[in-house]
Amino acid sequence: MPSASANYRTLLRTSGAAAFFLPSVAGRLGIAMTGIGIVWLVHARTGSYAAAGLVTGGFAAADAVAGPQIGRLVDRFGQARVLPCAVGAHAGAVALLLSGAVPNLVAGVLVGATLPQLSALSAARWSALLSGDRAAALPTAFALEALANGVSYLAGPALVSVLGAAGRPGAGVLLAAALVVASGLALATQRRTMPPRTGRAERRHAGRALLRSAFLRQAALGLALGVFFGAMQVSVTAYAVGRGTPDAAAPLYTASNCTNLVGGWAYGAWRRSGSPRRRQAAAAACLTVASLPLTYLDAPLAVGATLALTGLAVPVLLILASVLTESSTPRAVLTQAFTWVNSASAAGSAGAAAVAGRVVDASGAHGGFGVAAGAAAAMTVLALGGLRDCGPDVPKSSAPAGTRAPNPPASRRDASTNRRSP
Repeated sequence: MPSASANYRTLLRTSGAAAFFLPSVAGRLGIAMTGIGIVWLVHARTGSYAAAGLVTGGFAAADAVAGPQIGRLVDRFGQARVLPCAVGAHAGAVALLLSGAVPNLVAGVLVGATLPQLSALSAARWSALLSGDRAAALPTAFALEALANGVSYLAGPALVSVLGAAGRPGAGVLLAAALVVASGLALATQRRTMPPRTGRAERRHAGRALLRSAFLRQAALGLALGVFFGAMQVSVTAYAVGRGTPDAAAPLYTASNCTNLVGGWAYGAWRRSGSPRRRQAAAAACLTVASLPLTYLDAPLAVGATLALTGLAVPVLLILASVLTESSTPRAVLTQAFTWVNSASAAGSAGAAAVAGRVVDASGAHGGFGVAAGAAAAMTVLALGGLRDCGPDVPKSSAPAGTRAPNPPASRRDASTNRRSP
């Protein structure tokens, strides 16, 4: 355990790493607060959860659609030029929402459309910083990213809910926007760790990588993982309410979230061997096996223990998705690639919440857990199919500027993968 913490401390001591990572963590906290903050604010104004859900849905949809477009602008013009404009537009959109100058739905869509994908920007910086001989540390860096996301989505909703329950729903939205804007501006000033800009011809050529199976598979896995998240959220709540103990939902979520953090932390410290694609397939299979008992278990302790087991596999899948997206995508479109995977997950979560809700109405919480188990099974099939992908896992730094890294011979692909994540 002490050596695991030392690995993370060593990583953050890399020149320039803490300077961009810590502001991005603060910004992610703001992002995690924004959606639930909108729910509190709109419900306080209208007294309707339906209206609050509609505005939050518009916010999420706009974020999922606009995120990759902001990522494309970042790849083209660089973080230093795009981030100030993005966070300025976001601040204006939040001001419209708080003032009520435009309809709530319009303001919610604008807030989502201007929200910068700070986790993708941070991941792209890690990829640039840990290139060449330091590329073996990338899985640990992505584990740190997963930990930051997990902590943010644990603390953010809780913080904004405290403000909302205290009768200050607008304060939660305002605080979230302040964190996002401050983080974006801080990242814009950290020029030394920014990914290098590329030429137009290289971006055009590199863009084809987003249509290849290696990347599309990771985007599809992100979509399936989002379905898993969305179905689990609805099903856990339905299970607790169905037993007449709605307060039990909180400890059940906590069990899963805590093991999620432990799993991500432990995986980042683990000395890995073998192909990331094989580990991704194994993690997806473990998630499937762990999810299936939820379709028939009734005892709260058994359900809580099973949810805790699923929480161990989820961060491993998130980390490996980042590793394989980074290794299969040219740096010229890397930010865009990360945002597409994030957006696919967000879209899957939003869609699954609606689908799982209908299933729960028809067949109870066990049916909703069945949707989550089905999503896990789909991830397993996709990951197993990825074992046949021909895309190499080679460091982007191995190619001269303006060129793509050459594909290694098929017989050397696994060895190349092992070099990326020993």
